[in-house]
Amino acid sequence: MKTKTKDKKKIGKRILKILIIALMIIAILTGIFAVVNVIGIKSNKNFASSVGKTEYESQLVPELDEQNGYYTFTTDRDFKIMQLTDVHIGGGFMSIKKDNMAINAVAAMVKEEKPDLVIVTGDIAYPVPFQAGTFNNKSGAEIFAGLMETLGVYWAPVYGNHDTEAYSYYDREDISELYSNKEKYPHCLFQPGDESVDGWGNYVINVKNSLGEITQSLYMFDSNAYLNDGILGGVTWDYDCVHENQVEWYKSSLAQITEQNGGVQPKSLAFFHIAPKEMRDAYEEYKANDFKDTEDIKYIYGKMGEKGVVVYSSEKNYGLFDSFLETGSTQGVFFGHDHLNSMSILYKGIRLTYGHSVDYLAYSGISKYGAQRGCTIINVSPDGHFDCYLENYYQDKYQTVNPKEDVTMDDFYTAEEIAG
Repeated sequence: MKTKTKDKKKIGKRILKILIIALMIIAILTGIFAVVNVIGIKSNKNFASSVGKTEYESQLVPELDEQNGYYTFTTDRDFKIMQLTDVHIGGGFMSIKKDNMAINAVAAMVKEEKPDLVIVTGDIAYPVPFQAGTFNNKSGAEIFAGLMETLGVYWAPVYGNHDTEAYSYYDREDISELYSNKEKYPHCLFQPGDESVDGWGNYVINVKNSLGEITQSLYMFDSNAYLNDGILGGVTWDYDCVHENQVEWYKSSLAQITEQNGGVQPKSLAFFHIAPKEMRDAYEEYKANDFKDTEDIKYIYGKMGEKGVVVYSSEKNYGLFDSFLETGSTQGVFFGHDHLNSMSILYKGIRLTYGHSVDYLAYSGISKYGAQRGCTIINVSPDGHFDCYLENYYQDKYQTVNPKEDVTMDDFYTAEEIAG
């Protein structure tokens, strides 16, 4: 009996030793990852602060309009907007190199294009732990905000589904506080928006002429993230959209701006992350007609590169597009989310446009593909009309601080995969 008791004690001690060693290994690895994480974030923040300032001949400086509380640019010339989307800065130890690539790309495009305003249609941060190596979504936001401040360009972010995941350390209120810090980020024009309206960052930026007439209103919407705010929403692709009270906010704010504008309703553009359901409707009708124009659809440019449903919009619809038709103000809608889609299409008289993405991180192997990476340039004329076009990052005109990576210009998915 004594022998059996001793054997049991020996086994117990061995198990205890194994557990202690395992815990020590975990503690050591956690410490190493934490140190690497801090070093990596600091390295990319330092790189972002070293890219140099954008050289403008005459940079437009917005002012806060006391009547409506929105930032307003004043100009009698064309107003140039750069749309960036899905930058996907991981901000963790696993994404250090790819974050550096994203910083490099954004800096090169901004410095060459010299836009009056950069609008980022969501997913600035990508704190997905098994790809970024962190749950900290603030680090990616800080790296990007620091980059834009270094570049000296005015910019306006809207939220995507990845900016504040359910498992992220910080929620939309926290990140909104960061973007609203005017002492640290004076070039960021983000506004949290009306607290009684769903989402964070529903706001307007106006453009007016020297006579004081508002010629263009740029509407930023939070298209929210996942239905039921659940973690599984990102797994099952149950995406949310702009809610009903946000639609009402759009109509009421447009009416207020129109009244301020002497009863003249300005033209407007809308920016958010997740494509509206009407984009899926338009594409499916276009595809069903053998990719030829219909009475409601006119193809402008670009292509669809996602597979499966191709347009990963919400199944919900609270009438945002219908309100655009009803008011007659909004001529164009810009979004991202589906990184491989770049199509611009006229649907029922309103132009629906996917922006070129920056993403190096989210899709496995995407850093080796370049056809989808770049920006979208939107030129708004003094009479309020606009046009837009795509610019690929790998053109020679975009001179980078670090050398550009080698990529293939093949499509990420084959035609067969896209067709399903």
